[in-house]
Amino acid sequence: MNARGDGQPAEPTADELATACVDGALLATKAAMIPVTDEGLLRGDGVFEVIRLYDGRPFALDEHLARMTRSAENLRLPFSPDDLEHDALALIDAARPGDRLLRLVVTRGGHRVALIEPLPDLPPSISVGYITYSPTRVLDDIKSLSYAPNMLAGRLARERGHDEALLVTPHGRVLEAPTASLFWVRDGDILTPPLSDHILQSITRRRILEYAGAGEEATTRESLEEADEVFLASTVREVMPVHQVEDRALPAGGPVTRQVAAALAQRISDELGLRA
Repeated sequence: MNARGDGQPAEPTADELATACVDGALLATKAAMIPVTDEGLLRGDGVFEVIRLYDGRPFALDEHLARMTRSAENLRLPFSPDDLEHDALALIDAARPGDRLLRLVVTRGGHRVALIEPLPDLPPSISVGYITYSPTRVLDDIKSLSYAPNMLAGRLARERGHDEALLVTPHGRVLEAPTASLFWVRDGDILTPPLSDHILQSITRRRILEYAGAGEEATTRESLEEADEVFLASTVREVMPVHQVEDRALPAGGPVTRQVAAALAQRISDELGLRA
């Protein structure tokens, strides 16, 4: 580490700070490695979570680790939440991350990976387009590394001129976005597709159901033709207004969407004890 002119150690540069942890070892991301034979890489056989950091504090870490534990159990994957939590907290302490993302991964090869990532540059609102998608039933309630279908859905939607995809079953049920839950507003009621439609049990979705009075309702394309507002919700996006569904224009952040966004921000601030 470089020294300052007064002989004291200088603050570490971004390259010197640990931004990854592999099996308990703190490293710079560019030095973090796992074997190429790991089936987490070769077959997408593993589980992951992404956690939002606010001023370096992880939001809902316990809930993310609990969901990761369920995912690992359902995938028959050996997993120690205590070891991963230790890695995560040690990395946060070393990285001094501020407002960032924390990605946690456990692979079939037995490797634990934690990464500090930058927040994406998100627009104020987005357009979404329908992409036909059939959920893999055997992966219900598993947040696995097998995300190629989700990523492809987003690419297909962008090829059609939209910002993001809305996944729709061959039978016409609208499910969610590839990495976010779907909410829509009708006559002031906040609605979201039910978990029984084989969507991910999102932590942000659960928060909105708890405090915003949202309810579950089977959703179709025709349902969204009746929507007054539409928004997506996720750990990374928080609440993201949708200004267009296919060719239908919508208010970019209507009054209910703004209310939910403000309430979620306040809930996060309160739970983490952040200053207003």
